[in-house]
Amino acid sequence: MQSSLKQVTRLVTKQNVLSPFLGSVQIRGYATHDDVDLVVIGSGPGGYVGAIKASQLGMKTVCIEKNATLGGTCLNVGCIPSKALLNNSHYFHMAKGGDLDNRGIECGEVKLNLEKMMGEKSKAVGALTGGIKMLFKGNKVTHLEGHGKITGPNQVSVLGPDGEVTEVVNTKNIMIATGSEVTPFPGIEVDEETIVSSTGALSLKEVPEKMIVIGAGVIGVELGSVWSRLGSQVTAVEFMGHVGGMGIDMEMSKQFQRIMTKQGIKFKLNTKVTAAKKEGGKIIVSVESVKDGKVEDMEADVLLVCVGRRPYTQTLGLEELGIELDNRGRVPVNSRFQSVLPNVFAIGDCIAGPMLAHKAEDEGIIAAEGMMGGPVHIDYNCVPSVVYTHPELAWVGKNEEDLKSEGIEFNVGKFPFAANSRAKCNNETDGLVKILGDKKTDRLLGAHIIGPGAGEMINEAALAMEYGASCEDIARVCHAHPTCSEAFREANLAAWSGKAINNM
Repeated sequence: MQSSLKQVTRLVTKQNVLSPFLGSVQIRGYATHDDVDLVVIGSGPGGYVGAIKASQLGMKTVCIEKNATLGGTCLNVGCIPSKALLNNSHYFHMAKGGDLDNRGIECGEVKLNLEKMMGEKSKAVGALTGGIKMLFKGNKVTHLEGHGKITGPNQVSVLGPDGEVTEVVNTKNIMIATGSEVTPFPGIEVDEETIVSSTGALSLKEVPEKMIVIGAGVIGVELGSVWSRLGSQVTAVEFMGHVGGMGIDMEMSKQFQRIMTKQGIKFKLNTKVTAAKKEGGKIIVSVESVKDGKVEDMEADVLLVCVGRRPYTQTLGLEELGIELDNRGRVPVNSRFQSVLPNVFAIGDCIAGPMLAHKAEDEGIIAAEGMMGGPVHIDYNCVPSVVYTHPELAWVGKNEEDLKSEGIEFNVGKFPFAANSRAKCNNETDGLVKILGDKKTDRLLGAHIIGPGAGEMINEAALAMEYGASCEDIARVCHAHPTCSEAFREANLAAWSGKAINNM
């Protein structure tokens, strides 16, 4: 093989021979099962990382992506663009809200150039998605554009926009990394203009005067925070009785809600949305209290629907292969990420577990290593969660409610950022660190942080938990001064010994 073009020619081809497995699918007459070692369907964080790792381990790897750019939801319409808007909207809020003025930085009249802000978001997305393309090239991963459909136990077909098969790849192993899609809300049709999903909320052309968000989980609060900072009156309607979604510690949820309310976001908890309609250029949203049945109509310029995501598994040819999905549309897998067909693997949002990019990345790496005979291990209790508001909210491990329901005795250590010197210097004192340690062994069981840089700080907790550290272990590690991470040390000190140093 003298060139990459010849390599691709040997991997894939265009033929008009009908497959005995699926009459409408084209297949090479001379194909063998070992043309490639692995086909990855999907190039999101799990898929592209898994593909690169497999290639690094010596596997001849192909990655199929249906979208024009690599990176999946996360890089294109999820994690990355939302963080760009969260970061830049925070700067605007600091200038417009008087925070910079209070710090002695006088800006004069502050104006929002939304088009330019959106342009900066797009630049970040373009750089990172283009970066994956370069990583594929550097790691010898073959990228094919189109919809990947499994058309045989050892065969994946690439479908073009019209549904016609353009290429066929024969492979030893298949990794399903197709991620998830926005869960639709029954009776409410999303147009991505005035009734939007998270995708549309990342590209609004103007700041709405009023925005209603259905769902006060991670995505709803993050995007609600963006538009609130930019000047919208945001109300989040949540069916459950708390904000922050599943897994959050209830004490931290209450603290988080108070901070977000102080920033201007309104919350209607224990409330369900029953209908939404367009009327006179506005959106009329009908809600009902879960507790007393009280009904109310609310008016908004934009309605953001954030009721979660569902696995993207319906058009992959799984039923024809005999791979049955669970009741939530996920692919059942064993501890090695194998489906009922041992050479068909699945990772990320399309299997059980939290729908998090970093969880998918770990699974992609571990599944690839497992294919090569390596050990397979992941502790989902050590997978952190982060809400990228300001201040950030992050947690890993058990919360108080988990430990109480499991009958585990525990100690609690807390340390407020109001008593942390770096936070005080930066005038970012909202929030605290809360540590849960085993009462008998002192082992760190859970860490919960609201505060500056919580998303970075939580990784120290994840590392400690992976290695079975005790609260005393962390308390005895020298932390640089002055840093916000000293609050993490102090909270562990309080959990272990009963008292922190710098707090009464």
